[in-house]
Amino acid sequence: MKFGVFYEHQLPRPWTTTSEHDLLAQSLDQFEFADQLGYDYAWVVEHHFLEEYSHSSAPEVFLGAASQRTKNIRLGHGVIQLTTNQPQRVAEKVATLDLLSGGRVDLGMGEAAGPAELHPFGVRVRDKRDRWEEAVRAIVPMFTRDNWEFHGQYYDFPARNVIPKPLQKPHPPLWVACSNIRTIGDAGQWGMGALGFSFVSPEAAQAWVHRYYNNFLHRPKRLTDYATNPNIAIVNGFMCAPTDEEAIEAASGWTFFIFALGYYGRKGIDAPGTGNLWREYQDWRQTDKAKQALRNGLIGSPDTIRKRLRQFEEAHVDQVILLNQAGRTSHQAICDSLELFAREVMPEFHARQPAQDAWKADVLAGRIVLAELETDPYDLYAHQNEDIVRLTPEQLKQRMAEKERAAQGA
Repeated sequence: MKFGVFYEHQLPRPWTTTSEHDLLAQSLDQFEFADQLGYDYAWVVEHHFLEEYSHSSAPEVFLGAASQRTKNIRLGHGVIQLTTNQPQRVAEKVATLDLLSGGRVDLGMGEAAGPAELHPFGVRVRDKRDRWEEAVRAIVPMFTRDNWEFHGQYYDFPARNVIPKPLQKPHPPLWVACSNIRTIGDAGQWGMGALGFSFVSPEAAQAWVHRYYNNFLHRPKRLTDYATNPNIAIVNGFMCAPTDEEAIEAASGWTFFIFALGYYGRKGIDAPGTGNLWREYQDWRQTDKAKQALRNGLIGSPDTIRKRLRQFEEAHVDQVILLNQAGRTSHQAICDSLELFAREVMPEFHARQPAQDAWKADVLAGRIVLAELETDPYDLYAHQNEDIVRLTPEQLKQRMAEKERAAQGA
């Protein structure tokens, strides 16, 4: 099993004049430290306008800096929003980063969360899946073709040679954000790596892994011509400490992550520049939902975390991505947690990576046939509750149409 670290660049209020500077400087230190410790991936999100939850609106700039501070760790866009970026600019930025990093970029692609982010860019929420698919078709050929033009519903540009070209050939590995768990099945059909969240149980993990690979092999729907990337990665709330009690005490950032995610999903941006999510969070952090979230994360002693990771390993999850840059978790606590995990837990799973590689090769070659398991009983991630609503593209279009009809009737 491989391991990554995950960065939203969270920054709860109150802020000082140097808060954002300190946040980015410490995050770069943490990336460098994770590289030295032997972590495999470092992922950075792209979000816009989501105060406190994510101050990561220009991940390509941050990752460019990280490329010069690290040597081996792979640098992942987790993800670039294809709906708020021009396709040609995505290709240019990704290729430049790939060159600067010596070919260490992984390209995760996503749709953006909702109206809070999309509307200021003139994008309708109901169109985001269609826009995303069209953007993929527009972008990927730019990495390899010297003369490429595209004429679609949302994007249109004349023949050009988009430069530079990436160092990795034919292009960096492709991933897709699976914030809705059902997108894992789509990722398999598209032949892209799945970037999701932690499963509710070992049975759920196994069911979704089977669905992904069976879709990959038997129900392909590639969006265009690209190198496939059969991989499943899951993001987990994380804190490793000498004892379970110490880890839980230090892991409140994970519950802030979940609270803020649900808050923006329900309310959008209702008070730009004047809200205070950290204050709103104080009551929620004492609820049963928050306590359950701590139990669902990779939060505990090395032995506690090791036992849960073995369940994911047995289900053949490829990568576990650790999220502890969250809430007000201190720089020192993050570094201590990364170091303890790397020393006490990670080597065991790294040592068994060849077995996972062999299993995957057998699955892809048809030497191992995976049962078609039912995924409907497992349609939520471990961190989700009724405050975190995830709609399918079809449900989203229906809801937007109903809102329009209601507005016209009024």
